[in-house]
Amino acid sequence: MHFPPPGDDWEHVSAEASGVDPQRLAAAVAFAQAHDSGWPESLYLPGGGYVGTAYVDEKPPYNEVIGPVRPRGAVSGLILRHGRIVAEWGDTRRTDVTFSAAKSYLGILAGLAVDRGLIRSVDDPVRDHALDDGFESPHNRPITWRHLLQQTSEWRGTLWDKPDSVDHNRQVGVRADNSRKGEPRALEPPGTRWEYNDVRVNRLSLSLLQVFRRALPDVLRESVMIPIGASDTWDWRGYRNSQVEIDGRMIESVSGGSHWGGGLFISSRDHARVGYLIHRRGRWGERQVVPERWIAAMATPSGANPLYGYLWWLNTNRGLFPSAPASSIFALGAGQHVIWLDDVNDIVMVVRWIDRAAIDALIKHVLDSLR
Repeated sequence: MHFPPPGDDWEHVSAEASGVDPQRLAAAVAFAQAHDSGWPESLYLPGGGYVGTAYVDEKPPYNEVIGPVRPRGAVSGLILRHGRIVAEWGDTRRTDVTFSAAKSYLGILAGLAVDRGLIRSVDDPVRDHALDDGFESPHNRPITWRHLLQQTSEWRGTLWDKPDSVDHNRQVGVRADNSRKGEPRALEPPGTRWEYNDVRVNRLSLSLLQVFRRALPDVLRESVMIPIGASDTWDWRGYRNSQVEIDGRMIESVSGGSHWGGGLFISSRDHARVGYLIHRRGRWGERQVVPERWIAAMATPSGANPLYGYLWWLNTNRGLFPSAPASSIFALGAGQHVIWLDDVNDIVMVVRWIDRAAIDALIKHVLDSLR
């Protein structure tokens, strides 16, 4: 197994040497470049609305942006075969917002908390570790870490001025109908209903901060990004109102996406390193950075949604992207941001700002290029 050295000296390999047809690979890259998402460069629509809330039809006052927003880059990406770069396009060193792909980073950090004994079991109630009353209501008391990680918690409350109901009835996907998004509904028992809810993911982020008692970006940098040789250009932000006091220090609780601004700002190359770490079952060189058993847990389908594990998307029965192997796993963010891990063909692909409707076709182009 090849692991790139720290820094920017990542080995490129020719298509022929990696068992790929060069013309078909070039066609795949051209396809990606031709299918920009169409999101505005500023991430603000001509009328002034923030695209992160507009694309899910979010209504005032809950569509207020409360975190930093930075202009986006152009389509970029890279493809790894056997750990070496076989294709690269666009500015892969640009630090760019990544929307909900940040959720998958929270999944990694949860594994580190379990490995260190900060969380005894994912089936422990979160209230046993909480430093606030967010899990003290009768409805929230049974919520476990597993529920939060699988987005089945049904957590009820308001966090950073956003109520959990803001993402009730939310849909995801190419044909998502969010006309009823934000309409409050009756909550179900924790663990029974899957719902893509950014308030609840932010609640997980805050709870992880409380068990680490350190800023999550510091934990990620020390425990993951430095060991895998990532750059120091990435940044992970929360909101103007997400400061909390831990042991007498004010720490910003980061967001699990960029729904209301903030989130993870990172390069495609650093994304690829993290993706390759997960692809290699948490190993980097001679070091086990993330426990292998946790990698397996993240890729285990939840009972409420077989296409979702612990904040990573799955391709169970090829139900997410039909052209990819069923064992593929993905980190996905609006806009669209994709980290695709294919253990069948030893491929890691990162692509940024591609039209979501084109993702499956791009995957097919890449797989068709294999000899």
